[in-house]
Amino acid sequence: MLNETKHKLANNELTLGVGIVQSRVVEVVPLMKTAGFDWLFLDLEHGALTTDTVSQMSAMALKTGLTPIVRIPINGYTMVSRILDNGAMGIVLPHVEKPEEAAKLVDIAKFQPEGSRGVGGGIVHYDYRSVDLSEATRALNSETMLIAMVETPAAIESIDEIASVDGIDVIMIGTNDLAMASGCPQDFGNPKIEKFYEKTALACKKYNKWLGSGGVKDEKAAKNYIEMGANFFLAGQDIGFLLSASKDRVDRLKS
Repeated sequence: MLNETKHKLANNELTLGVGIVQSRVVEVVPLMKTAGFDWLFLDLEHGALTTDTVSQMSAMALKTGLTPIVRIPINGYTMVSRILDNGAMGIVLPHVEKPEEAAKLVDIAKFQPEGSRGVGGGIVHYDYRSVDLSEATRALNSETMLIAMVETPAAIESIDEIASVDGIDVIMIGTNDLAMASGCPQDFGNPKIEKFYEKTALACKKYNKWLGSGGVKDEKAAKNYIEMGANFFLAGQDIGFLLSASKDRVDRLKS
């Protein structure tokens, strides 16, 4: 059992994710693998998915070679162990503004001695085979990714404290909400936002975290943030890709 995304990041490789917001059939998983994505961003904060759908997609992703990562709702801590028990390899906690919030995620998501996560029944990551529990929990602690999403100027003010939390792997900037909260909605390349990225990148380097990015719809800004080190990059969402490709085809045939 290997978290391919985590190991690519460790090798300083760019990894691209796709948001699953409205798609509710597991067949979307191999489609996204064929498209070339590295990880799924299964959205329980804004999406129409249920935990049942997320569990099925996570299990399919494990077989397909994609890393299933789930964004829980704000303060959705009670969902974490259930989601991880059913196949997820990563958790995104949105709207983190304090280090205590990130630390709480670590405690809930990690088994002893790193946290207090309870042990369930069969482990889907091991195809429900009988395995040595000590070995399995150590491996899951190591391979599971924990992502703190920062989305406000207040969060950036506390970025060093958030990035210093042991057990957090990625500091991910929710650029869409950050731009909105900064008074420059959808201006993803605004100098304010660039400075927030620069500050976050420095904190990530200082505390040995990976820099992540989501919500950047402008390709010039996206490439700029990737050059800053945002190798955990959410490239877009299912509904956006479906609409864009469909509209492009219709427009070309009608032109």
